[in-house]
Amino acid sequence: MANEEKGVPTEKQQSPLSSSCSSGPADSQEAAYQAEVAGEQKTDLGAARPQLADLPADSFLQHFKTRKFFVLRPGTLNQAVKDIEALVNKEEDGSIHGTWLMAEVDHWNNEKERLVVITDNTLLIFKYDFVLLGCEQIQKIQLNYIDRIAHGSFSFPKGSLLKRDGDGLRIFWDRLREPSFSSKWNPFANDFPFTTFIHHPVRNIDTLAALCDIQTFSERLKHAAERAHMRKPIPGKANGVLVLQQPIYIEAYVGAMSFLGNQNKLGYCMARGNLGF
Repeated sequence: MANEEKGVPTEKQQSPLSSSCSSGPADSQEAAYQAEVAGEQKTDLGAARPQLADLPADSFLQHFKTRKFFVLRPGTLNQAVKDIEALVNKEEDGSIHGTWLMAEVDHWNNEKERLVVITDNTLLIFKYDFVLLGCEQIQKIQLNYIDRIAHGSFSFPKGSLLKRDGDGLRIFWDRLREPSFSSKWNPFANDFPFTTFIHHPVRNIDTLAALCDIQTFSERLKHAAERAHMRKPIPGKANGVLVLQQPIYIEAYVGAMSFLGNQNKLGYCMARGNLGF
């Protein structure tokens, strides 16, 4: 059974919240939005999945640095999407708005392959084993806790030996809670009130472009979170989602582990000689 982590800040905030929402035009607008999102997602995945299944194996060899990713094996991504969508609790999470393939960057600058799902009420982050075709971990974040989405290039402390090219996306869900000192120095800590994503390395393959599109993911997440705020407002907390353009700060200094891991793509399911990790 997959491990599940709740993305809610404190025990106090986990208490039952009012589920009342305004009626009238707002209900009609939300119903129209749900129908539109469901139609778009069905079209996107419906177009991508047959192409992934029918794509000849020889065409993968044309993508020099990406052909060793297990996610590119025929049928693998289709099976992974079916597996994780089957784990969505329809009563608790609601309907699925979209599924994406991305990479998560942790607080030590380590890249990790992830499948991400947006539903009516939650953001679900899945650690999926594309070798054994099974979900290993689920992180669940309530959408009505999300308050900021930041886009920008990466920055590190002065004197840090680390660097990271390209831009990223960071999602915050509790601006009042700061990570503890012990968490910052623990490479396995997972109690941070934010998560960071970058493009998956296979994003340049045409059939996977839609599933790796971070910009579309950000837009869908913003709309879904705003509607979650309207349905389940949190007392004492400003409702709404701020979209910011700012550097994404990673407080890491030496990072020998992340340097070696990212260079060798250890956070991805890849063929590595006679072994797969």
